[in-house]
Amino acid sequence: MSSPIVFPPRSAFARAATALLTAFLAVVTAPAAQAAAPVPVPVRIGLDAEFGLDNSTSAQAVELGLRSAIGEINRAGGVLGGRPVELVTKDHRSIPARGIRNIEEFARMPGLVAVFGGRFSPVIIEELPTLKATKTLFMAPWSSADVIVDNGMQPNYVYRLSLRDSLAMPKLLETARKRGLGRVGLLLTNTSWGRSNLAAAEKFVASSKDVKIVQTAWYNWRDQTLVARYQALRSAGAQAIVLVANDDEAAVLVREVAALPQAERIPILSHWGVTGGEFVRQAGPALNQVDFSVIQTFSFFKADKQALARFMASMAAVSPIRKIEDIDGPVGVAHAYDLMHILARAIDLAGSTDRKAVRDALEKLREHRGLVKVYAPPFAPGRHEALGARELLIARYRADGVLVPTAD
Repeated sequence: MSSPIVFPPRSAFARAATALLTAFLAVVTAPAAQAAAPVPVPVRIGLDAEFGLDNSTSAQAVELGLRSAIGEINRAGGVLGGRPVELVTKDHRSIPARGIRNIEEFARMPGLVAVFGGRFSPVIIEELPTLKATKTLFMAPWSSADVIVDNGMQPNYVYRLSLRDSLAMPKLLETARKRGLGRVGLLLTNTSWGRSNLAAAEKFVASSKDVKIVQTAWYNWRDQTLVARYQALRSAGAQAIVLVANDDEAAVLVREVAALPQAERIPILSHWGVTGGEFVRQAGPALNQVDFSVIQTFSFFKADKQALARFMASMAAVSPIRKIEDIDGPVGVAHAYDLMHILARAIDLAGSTDRKAVRDALEKLREHRGLVKVYAPPFAPGRHEALGARELLIARYRADGVLVPTAD
């Protein structure tokens, strides 16, 4: 006689079926649920710079500093509770019309908080009306003309972590005086940047009894010879030349001065535009035959060891560079790195990507420990300059072309 079939209680069947169905649905719907999970919207940062300009490395230097900082920020969770920072670059080729068009495009870009600029003050000066009209937050990590920040905007949407001409010229002229070279000739680029430096030099000399400008000479962008202007300044009694130039023209001058008899070579103290391109390569061996100094705001050779180690690790994640000697445009890299971190903190403080809110937050930040210095604080109402006279230093090129600080 066969045994009766015993069925489990109905409630046990229901529980088993429910468990199997739940497990099946979890497997089937998991990919869809994951796909449907909201992706954090990136916070965009623009960079408007001279990428396509021959022999220039300044845009790439600023980009390297930005990407190094952005990598750190994103690895730490981004901004605004998990939103990644995204860099968008545009090339103005040192042409103001292109720069203006870039600013207009950035201003319309969804999610864009701020735009970083490049090396060339004349381009940014021409962009100022567009920045004002569009209320675009602008961060200056290299350009130095005073009017970029002293622009008359109310409220001011421009912040700078860089050199300022009204600080640069006094430092260069005072360095000449300390070296016993009180009679100085100015050799300036015929641009708004050159005129900004002339105003700063004349203001300094007006209150200094020990420095005299014997004569001022002007040159145009991409001039192929400067020696006649140099000789005119020397003939006027100049003991030193204070040069405001970028890499191309400075290299022309150095090659021409090196070709003169030793007795006709006088020291040249240069603004820092020369460090934003391939000046060392263009000048060649002549650079070691001329007394040539450059103003800087920062040197990796003098950086805080802990801050430097952090930066080098972050740079290694986005660049093959492993030695500080191989960093082109060191001030542009360091300034952009610090300024990006400061901006990220302001975005979090504002709790928003609204440009006005972030602009206001930049004035309210507390201390920030950066690569260049400890900012206490970086900015304040009425003070949109992060650096001052204390950060200035003079540097020279070693025989291997590396820029190192002097004792000046």
